[in-house]
Amino acid sequence: MKISKVGAAAAVAVALAMTATACGGGSDKGSSDAGPSGGGGKDKVVIGIKFDQPGVGLKTPDGKYTGFDVDVATYVAKELGYQPDQIEWKQAVSAERENLISNGDVKFIVASYSINDKRKERVDFAGPYLLAHQDLLVRADDTSITKPEDLNKKKLCSVTGSTSAQNVKTKLAPEADLLEQGGYSECLTGLENKKVDALTTDNSILAGYAAQEKNKGKFKLVGLSLSNENYGIGLKKGDKDLQTKINAALKKMVSDGSWEAAVKKNFGPADYKNEPAPQITEGS
Repeated sequence: MKISKVGAAAAVAVALAMTATACGGGSDKGSSDAGPSGGGGKDKVVIGIKFDQPGVGLKTPDGKYTGFDVDVATYVAKELGYQPDQIEWKQAVSAERENLISNGDVKFIVASYSINDKRKERVDFAGPYLLAHQDLLVRADDTSITKPEDLNKKKLCSVTGSTSAQNVKTKLAPEADLLEQGGYSECLTGLENKKVDALTTDNSILAGYAAQEKNKGKFKLVGLSLSNENYGIGLKKGDKDLQTKINAALKKMVSDGSWEAAVKKNFGPADYKNEPAPQITEGS
């Protein structure tokens, strides 16, 4: 009986030792894998972009992402230490951009995001990285809209939460029948089906739509510069370190020629006349 008790005690001791070793090993492994560095390299970075803007930010049917904003975001991410396969793209519709940033759902947003004072109350920006102008897209055979005042009494479409929609309401054509949709694709369908007379947003976005193979010959840009839209990269308010790093990446993108190459690749087919790369103003 004594031997049995001693044996049992020894077995318990061995079991406790093994448990402690296992726990210790699990802890070591956990500490090596924990955090964003995951085994010495960076983990994923979540970046917000538009999914429905050809030439700017587009998710294609085969699951790929293309556009000028995508190229800018990929370049910035690489400068921050992330390779393309470490990027997780998240859709950032206009009305939800501030929420995505404030809630920590994204690291930063590159989504035709115009810098303005109202938005800067909730988020910070890096950049700007592109100067666009609000314009109008109409059907190719439409000659009735040549100036802002022509929008009055017309059916006009834009996207909920966009700067363009607000400009129309308050400055350009208060008598326009404004339809606000969740995305530009819905507006484009309405324009093609003659349910609306014009689509308004930035000329960069409109150029992307007009340049699509399926839309060639259907639409045209009116050629108005109704506003100046400085596109910035949105990030969490107060993150000065990230702001500084993104600004440095944008400056490098311009200086090494990558910015100009991205403009030509994404907007060139629509004969888009871009402004030169803007000076960095945010965070300075």
